[in-house]
Amino acid sequence: MNKRFLGVLVFAFVVASVASLLLYKTLANRPQAAKAAATSTTQVVLAAHNLEVGSVLKEEDVKLTAWPGTVPQGAVVKAADVVGRGVISPMYAQEPLVESRLAPKGAGGGLASMIPPGMRAVAVRVNEVVGVAGFVVPGMRVDVLISGNSPAIDSHLGVVTRTLLQNLEVLSAGQDFKKDAEGKPVIVQVVNMLVTPEQAEQLSLASSNTSIQLILRNPLDHILSKTPGTAVAKLFDGGKLQLDGARSKAAPAPAPRRQVSSAPLMRDDPPAPRREAFVMEIISGTKKAETRFGDGGGK
Repeated sequence: MNKRFLGVLVFAFVVASVASLLLYKTLANRPQAAKAAATSTTQVVLAAHNLEVGSVLKEEDVKLTAWPGTVPQGAVVKAADVVGRGVISPMYAQEPLVESRLAPKGAGGGLASMIPPGMRAVAVRVNEVVGVAGFVVPGMRVDVLISGNSPAIDSHLGVVTRTLLQNLEVLSAGQDFKKDAEGKPVIVQVVNMLVTPEQAEQLSLASSNTSIQLILRNPLDHILSKTPGTAVAKLFDGGKLQLDGARSKAAPAPAPRRQVSSAPLMRDDPPAPRREAFVMEIISGTKKAETRFGDGGGK
């Protein structure tokens, strides 16, 4: 056997043995690293049971538990930091408590803790049909339609309907017990919506002077539609109502037609044409004379 070939073969065997040894050590250390990572835990505050929106946390509502692996972003690690704070988003048992789903310290619980700074919550009483047949739930987006007699539109158009507000967030929807004129309890559907102070004024005025209907929309659809509104008179001719805030002007009355007499026109007879005078010249010796005919005289 050639010594050169034998040397190459031995060298290749040594390189392969070293590479195999290195690969074995690398694979052997991976389970140990994963095991070490699994044994690394952090104390995290979890929900002891399901937590409803608006509830105020107590010591028995939370528990401190070792959380293996990566800690969720914003997770609370001290139980004292969440006691007395309100829940603004539903949480489930064994779920880590995060800051973004809790009301700020001192805000308390209930609906008020869910209202962002600068916003307002307006309660509107509706029935099941107006409230989109019970499909309006917290987190949904709705439009508000109003129907009534507008003072800026001609009365012959009848009841006018237009879109007042769009893309409002529903904070809560439920039933409230009211009493009728006889003192009997009546169930009234109440929907709380998140609005600006200006929108709150509009809703307050609309609820007392017009009838309100809620229109359910896709929560991902944030496009505001520009609609002219409609009226009873426009439902039968397919036209569109122009709500420009001014009264519609009546069509101008047609100009009065000129009366033409049927009697024939009396025309004066044209004047007779004037006849020119005929002049005759008579020469007698040294004398010259003219005689004019046709004008009643002569020279």
